Amino acid sequence: MGIRYEVLLLRDSSDRQDLDETPLPGESPQDHVQRIAIDKAQLGWQRVLQRRLPQYPVLGADTSITLDGEILGKPKTRDKTVQMLTRLSGRTHEVMTTVALVYREYTQNFTCKSSVTFKSLTVEEIEYYANSGEPFDKAGAYAIQGRGAIFVEHLVGSYSGVMGLPIFETAQLLDQLKLHGYAG
Repeated sequence: MGIRYEVLLLRDSSDRQDLDETPLPGESPQDHVQRIAIDKAQLGWQRVLQRRLPQYPVLGADTSITLDGEILGKPKTRDKTVQMLTRLSGRTHEVMTTVALVYREYTQNFTCKSSVTFKSLTVEEIEYYANSGEPFDKAGAYAIQGRGAIFVEHLVGSYSGVMGLPIFETAQLLDQLKLHGYAG
């Protein structure tokens, strides 16, 4: 996008915890992804203020993969990776990425939805990919921008949104901020 940025780590020496990304009871997948993205951006803004950093807008994003209305999450083990990929094999799932923007009192967010269809995967393909290490800490156990791309038979929506930062929607959020008095 041609915008200079800095990565803001949310962790700090007195607080070694990341945000709890566990879905709340009865929370829909869309509400969940929105809540986490907004929480990340708001926590980022708090860190800017606490650390007395230059006050630039803070973006937070979160991506969820849903299949049959269930959030698949990020696998922590090889077995969980194999289980997720087996479920996704030959099926269409939804990818939702919310981008949240916080700057002073201004907070806005946008959710990008995409549908991704996987080809039918062989046991060997699943095993090879699981053993590659790439799927760990990836929503739905795959990275479309990596080796996981070979599984994607069809995509309707935003490729960058499936990657985790929908560029078009992020640019629109930043343009809205300019309308609210921030020209940086």
